[in-house]
Amino acid sequence: MSIMKRGLQIVMAVLSLMPLTFAIKGILFGAAQHIDSAHVTPTIDSYTRYQSGFYLVLFMLIWWLIPQLEKQTAVFRIVVLAIFLGGLARLFSYLSVGPPPPRMIFGMVLALSSPLLILWQAGLKSTGLSDRKK
Repeated sequence: MSIMKRGLQIVMAVLSLMPLTFAIKGILFGAAQHIDSAHVTPTIDSYTRYQSGFYLVLFMLIWWLIPQLEKQTAVFRIVVLAIFLGGLARLFSYLSVGPPPPRMIFGMVLALSSPLLILWQAGLKSTGLSDRKK
């Protein structure tokens, strides 16, 4: 296995911990993790918990992709596109409503940087070394 493939697998595994954390916290704590529980409405809490299901699916999809990153180009790019679009949505919020907490700005920057993963994954296919033993 090439160093490039192993590196991308490790990066994806580490990054996948973010949606897993969001899913667990969202399912368990709902909107109260973001705003004072006195201001949580059933609508916003339900939406937060529902959205957490998508984070859990994203986590599972990334782990399904990890062993075969170089072979699942279309699925990999769709996952990255979803992450990137989420980053654009956060940027829109930042510009129209104001800055969120620093941890969310960090997440936005990561999401907007996610297309770099596509370049890394494309490098696996172009080198042809993804499955060769060294």
